[in-house]
Amino acid sequence: MRQLIYMLIVCLGSISLLAEANSDTTWTLEQRTPFNVKIQAVKTILYNQLTSAQKPWRVCALVPHLKDAYWIGIDSGLVSQAIRLGINLELFEAGSYYRKDQQLKQLEYCLNQPFDAILLGTVDPNLLNRYPGQINKPIIALVNRLDSPIIKTRVGVNWYQMGWVAGHFITQSVKQAPPSPPVKLALLTGPKSVGGSHWVELGIHDAIANSAIEISSIRHTDNNRDLYRDQLQKLLNDHIPDYILGSAVAIEAAIGSLQHKKLTEQVNLVSSYLSPAISRGLYRHKVAFSSDDQVVLQGRLAIDIVVKELEGANAFGDIGPQIQALEQGAVQHNVLQNSLAPADFYPIYRVMPPTSLQP
Repeated sequence: MRQLIYMLIVCLGSISLLAEANSDTTWTLEQRTPFNVKIQAVKTILYNQLTSAQKPWRVCALVPHLKDAYWIGIDSGLVSQAIRLGINLELFEAGSYYRKDQQLKQLEYCLNQPFDAILLGTVDPNLLNRYPGQINKPIIALVNRLDSPIIKTRVGVNWYQMGWVAGHFITQSVKQAPPSPPVKLALLTGPKSVGGSHWVELGIHDAIANSAIEISSIRHTDNNRDLYRDQLQKLLNDHIPDYILGSAVAIEAAIGSLQHKKLTEQVNLVSSYLSPAISRGLYRHKVAFSSDDQVVLQGRLAIDIVVKELEGANAFGDIGPQIQALEQGAVQHNVLQNSLAPADFYPIYRVMPPTSLQP
């Protein structure tokens, strides 16, 4: 009976996801050096994923939240690869980037329970410096930068580069069809100085340097559509920018706000990462551009790497998928299979292989 319950809870939401996970064995990735810094040299590598694990390892994954498609995509990748390799996975969400104490409690729980390793999608780059206890298990940084000398592996992309790619698109667009300068760019990149927002903004600033573009407004808030709608209302009441560049949640909110104010033809929207709604916006010519860091592949890679390290592999350093540049009307559906969770996927917090269940 417990095995049947496991199949209903986990596999019902993961059948199509597993089919995708089994469709390839080699991933094209980037190895970046130096570790954990803004400007990095990049080497393209072919990475061979595992086909099985030596034992049903127990992995704890901590993430900021599951409130948007980004972290749901990470979750789908984690779950699919955990099922594929037959390991145990438990996932905990802090609920917000502003809930550092909650994530510290979750970290303490994972350190004190019989987990073999921890994947930490941190709410704060300095989170480990705030932890008062002993860290006695391997920790791999997941997506977000984690500043600590004990961290030797981070699975993700360079968020400075994510911002630069989006900013470069605007710079090139302005060069091709220059409006009357200066071109006004408003930023709504996410919570201030947490996650990837700080490095995204640095990348944008550098990409538009020495151009006819000026940043007319920078607004920060948690990734919540209602909060972004409030920010957009204030922004559009203050001035009408030529471009709005923001998180996927911000741009999703901006699509509706611009339609309501009949500004769709006047303001161009650029997203710093992809979501299903941003993908639809690209197809329907409501969003001009999106960076894409292939979040589902990131989740699958994180599980694969944590298992390899538990089974004796050396640290992998800074490693992750290649950033894709997605332009309006030019996105192929097959490009998105590593980027978006399947439409029928819902957040899953626990994976337990049937062999690990007691009768």
